[in-house]
Amino acid sequence: MILPIVAYGDPVLRKVGKEINADYPNLKELIANMKETMYNASGVGLAAPQIGKDIRLFIIDASPFAEDEDLDEADREALKNFNKVFINAKIIEEEGEEWPFNEGCLSIPNVREDVYRHEKVTFEYQDEDFNTYTETLTGLAARVFQHEYDHIEGVLFTDKLSSLKKRLIKKKLENISKGKIRADYRMRFPNLKK
Repeated sequence: MILPIVAYGDPVLRKVGKEINADYPNLKELIANMKETMYNASGVGLAAPQIGKDIRLFIIDASPFAEDEDLDEADREALKNFNKVFINAKIIEEEGEEWPFNEGCLSIPNVREDVYRHEKVTFEYQDEDFNTYTETLTGLAARVFQHEYDHIEGVLFTDKLSSLKKRLIKKKLENISKGKIRADYRMRFPNLKK
């Protein structure tokens, strides 16, 4: 089932997600619905807060990036099969140079800005069967992970912009929260007058 994506301005996007366990109700169905929602919106990642759930769950399918000719072969190879579910993720270490990349977000349609992130991230997480793993990602895969991880920490990519950039996009963000935008997918707006 395709779920509405929560728009910028909704308080759920600012909550730190709660850890879940194998007893979380209808988890497999929720993950399937999140995947369907993400693909419907042409996204490469979707976090539970973006569908209104303040839990530590996000999904990534970065395989569309594997076709980008501007990326080096190692990055394309890493992204080709990068399709995972992350539950209760915790970053252990971020390292390396911070580098810019133009990011967007399904909760903030039609806004794209360069964001600086570390080139390497090591983290622990559980898969949908609650097996625990520790992994290290680099390059674009690390960036996609960090973007989705921020969502379960109540952080949006716009928080990482300079104060000047924030001022320049302020009106766009206000319009998103009021539902004064068009997206190619279902959205839920926090400030629509009933």
